[in-house]
Amino acid sequence: MVSSTSKPSSQQLLCLGHKGCNMSTARCGVVVLVALCCAPAAVFGQTIDVARFFAGAALGLGFHESAHLIADEAFGANPGVRKVSAGFIPFFAITHEPVTPIKEFVISSAGFWAQHIGSEIILSRHPQIREEHAPVLKGLLAFNLATSVIYSGAAFARHGPAERDTRGIALSADIDEPWVGVTVLAPAVLDAARYYRPNSRVLRWASRAAKVGGTLLIFRAAGREPPAVR
Repeated sequence: MVSSTSKPSSQQLLCLGHKGCNMSTARCGVVVLVALCCAPAAVFGQTIDVARFFAGAALGLGFHESAHLIADEAFGANPGVRKVSAGFIPFFAITHEPVTPIKEFVISSAGFWAQHIGSEIILSRHPQIREEHAPVLKGLLAFNLATSVIYSGAAFARHGPAERDTRGIALSADIDEPWVGVTVLAPAVLDAARYYRPNSRVLRWASRAAKVGGTLLIFRAAGREPPAVR
């Protein structure tokens, strides 16, 4: 889990925006290599599929964070990386300089938008993906859904690093964070349902509507923009 909102100092602006190798390791490597070479072909194939699944998840992480970085660069927000933690779990946050509410909304939402687009492409082009042998795509889809669930949980509890995306969205749009959690969770739940019921037109269009609906909060952020200087 990672977050991407503004640096701690940027929260003030959101009242208009926020401101080597050792012998034991070598032996373990040899043991693993021998085990893989001696393992039955089916076990080896399963191991490769697991590796591909996690590669897909890593790809999802890359898309999520790249979306934040692209938005940061587009707005000249000077992105950086800071170590944060959620309880005993260490991870990192992509931070940026203070920006206006609408820019903050786009930056904080960019990761979710990348997830929505990725999930929609997968489920539209591979509606029967549950029956397909597609470990990379399944890993990518699983990352998108799980990340949305985790973020929505943090939003409902209002708990986690100050840099979490849902908090950045809530502050920029001036709404309670749990409502942001709803807009993040709904597409994930509907996409999970589509995975098991790919022929349902209701689920397909409800999922798409939920994804679009979350972006409409940008109008609330736009309403908080400072007046143009003449």
